Amino acid sequence: MSKKLQGNGLWESSRMMLPEHKQALIEMRKEERRRKRPSIDFDEAEAIAAAVSRSYTAREPIAIKLYDPFEGRSLSGIVERVDRHGKRIGIAGEWVSFADIISAE
Repeated sequence: MSKKLQGNGLWESSRMMLPEHKQALIEMRKEERRRKRPSIDFDEAEAIAAAVSRSYTAREPIAIKLYDPFEGRSLSGIVERVDRHGKRIGIAGEWVSFADIISAE
């Protein structure tokens, strides 16, 4: 089999690569690293809500893990604001959606 047909040979053997092709290749590689959103069961959702509520009322520090499609992200601090209509909380000076919270301690 020809070396051009194996792996990424077609792109690497090309003498001319347009900027559009290079950008498309970068985007494809980025999409390959995308992680899926984990599903949270009912018990875990209740534990998260209880930890957020406890942090808000008792002013206790909380550490939360957030969903990010490409890298792990976490925040820690005291819950300063709760927006029930927008379904988000204010912690460490930024707003976080409840849907993005994976776990809370």
